[in-house]
Amino acid sequence: MCYALISPANQGLAGSASENPPVLLVTNKGDRLLSIIDADTGKQMAGVPEDGVTGHEVAASPDGRTAFVPIYGNSGVGQPGTDGQKMVVIDIPSRKIRATVEFGPVRPHCPIYDPVSKMLYVTTELKRSVTIVNPRTLKIVGSIPTSQEQSHMLAISHDGRRGYTANVGPGTVSVLDMAARKTIAVIPISAETQRISVSPNDRLVFTSDQKSPRLAVIDTGSNTIKTWVTMPGTGYGTAPTPDGRWLLAAIPGRNLVAVVDLRKFAVARTIAVPPTPQEVLMRPDGSQAFVSCNRSGQVAVIDLAQWKVKSLIRSGRDADGMAWAGSPPA
Repeated sequence: MCYALISPANQGLAGSASENPPVLLVTNKGDRLLSIIDADTGKQMAGVPEDGVTGHEVAASPDGRTAFVPIYGNSGVGQPGTDGQKMVVIDIPSRKIRATVEFGPVRPHCPIYDPVSKMLYVTTELKRSVTIVNPRTLKIVGSIPTSQEQSHMLAISHDGRRGYTANVGPGTVSVLDMAARKTIAVIPISAETQRISVSPNDRLVFTSDQKSPRLAVIDTGSNTIKTWVTMPGTGYGTAPTPDGRWLLAAIPGRNLVAVVDLRKFAVARTIAVPPTPQEVLMRPDGSQAFVSCNRSGQVAVIDLAQWKVKSLIRSGRDADGMAWAGSPPA
């Protein structure tokens, strides 16, 4: 499992609401399919099989018509099992796989579309790298070494200059120069770390300590830990609100989402959600947060004005990675 935040800026969304209805994409590891959900009604419109194997994460194309799902394999990070070697490319309107991208046995995991370079970046764990794919031609055009094992999750700054990978077993974050395609720093975090996200102003990066109930806040200017936030349990996926005021963090072991005040660097409140929250995705207009809840097979929709669960969406077994495909409000 991994967290790969697809922020509004990182999706490169385009088009009008009539051309691109508000669609939520959810990977369901247990069912081995991608759910296509009407985000307004919460109705699942389709479930697209991922070629009989398991994808954990998903990204959407700039026009919201294509989903990219790397096939990780049947194991957990750092664990024995099959080594995934491809990414399926799903046409959202027809709800069919239209192509595959072959990587070799590298456990491809987290896809991020960068609107600055207009490239798709995919973590390829067993190569200790991030692979670069041209999303138009579906050709591999390069790679960026991370210099670390288990580079499971990736986040990219909104200006497209820096990438950050959460390296699970080493407990580090690799800082990548995206244009030069090289690692420029490795930041020690903890014995084990998971998931990663970037603040809207690109000044902070967040990753969860997996051995202690705390969140690391990284200063991207110095590439050092700025502070720690004490959490109500071991954290997992995180996502900042578009205004940069709050950070939502999944707490799987307690079936909670913690809301962190990014001015005080402290938890301001918690919100109960179904078991077990994994990933947090912000709606582009900042009105809602979607939280995939693995064990319940649901997505919790949190009203960010009321700070409460507004509704639950039935997705599928082991709901995990999510992406937004559709137009944000004008």
